[in-house]
Amino acid sequence: MEENIISAEELAQRLQDIVARLKAMGRSDLILRSIGGSTLEELKLETAKHTLSRLVVTSDFRFLLPDYGNVEVDLQPVHKAVYLLFLNHPEGIEFKRLADYRDELRRWYRMTARLMDGKKMEESIQHLTNPLDNAINEKCSRIKRAFMEIMDDYSAHYYIISGHSPFNAKNSGKVWYKRLKVILLPRHLLEMDNQ
Repeated sequence: MEENIISAEELAQRLQDIVARLKAMGRSDLILRSIGGSTLEELKLETAKHTLSRLVVTSDFRFLLPDYGNVEVDLQPVHKAVYLLFLNHPEGIEFKRLADYRDELRRWYRMTARLMDGKKMEESIQHLTNPLDNAINEKCSRIKRAFMEIMDDYSAHYYIISGHSPFNAKNSGKVWYKRLKVILLPRHLLEMDNQ
């Protein structure tokens, strides 16, 4: 028996018709149940993607969002250094492997905190790259808070350091997770004036 092949556009139109009929019946509960909470969250994130601002990192390391009224993201030099490290690694970094990025983090920190005492800076870097220290989580929380003061949760999701990337181990049907932390901002929205 030959199945009719339906295009994605035709399926979307059918879905739109069904949703309209259920809404007319006052049954938004059935729409939500059929879509599911996780799909709804994905849809909200996808919607937010179309309203994102460019992120401009100026030559003096100010972080500006020109499409949100040119507002500046208020971050201290250490937060800027951490953020720039993750911006520079769209593939993601595992927190437990931050020591592998110590030299790069030090370079960013020196650029963002030109007048800071070198000894204090080095102490900070040691804390940030120590997998048994909570400093990196604290810095990421502060970065998240800075973006969430400017925008909604769904838009902020693209600017903050977060995430997990699933992968399958060889010869295993199981899905494992690399604890990669990334900034999901599409890189075409990033403008670095200092490079």
